[in-house]
Amino acid sequence: MKKKHWGIVLLVLAVFGVTYEGLRPEKPAPAGEPLGPSSAKVTFIELGSVNCIPCRAMQPVMRALEQKYGDQIRIVFYDVWEDDRPAREYRIRVIPTQVFLDEAGREFHRHEGFYPLDQIVSLLAGRGLVPLDR
Repeated sequence: MKKKHWGIVLLVLAVFGVTYEGLRPEKPAPAGEPLGPSSAKVTFIELGSVNCIPCRAMQPVMRALEQKYGDQIRIVFYDVWEDDRPAREYRIRVIPTQVFLDEAGREFHRHEGFYPLDQIVSLLAGRGLVPLDR
């Protein structure tokens, strides 16, 4: 995203007094570094910020997915306000954006905005992931 666009987003947030501290993903990924190999069937990349309301709403969803699927899913979070390289790499337009990669690292699905858990569960079922609690 261009710096001009980020400036507009920050201005809107400042006008509405939207700031939050605290809740951070348990396993943040170093921005700009390759993801590396994984035995997971699906890699779920969340591109957002810890200071964005819909992005913060995704954090419990990410934790629930990690508990529900264990090693079948790899969850990666990039705070694109702290480092915009992943935003440029994945060519995101808004945050949060979720990008799903297959075992070979190819993108098979993308979603913009808050993504409800039940919809992600349906997507993952179509990819052959089975909940651990079955």
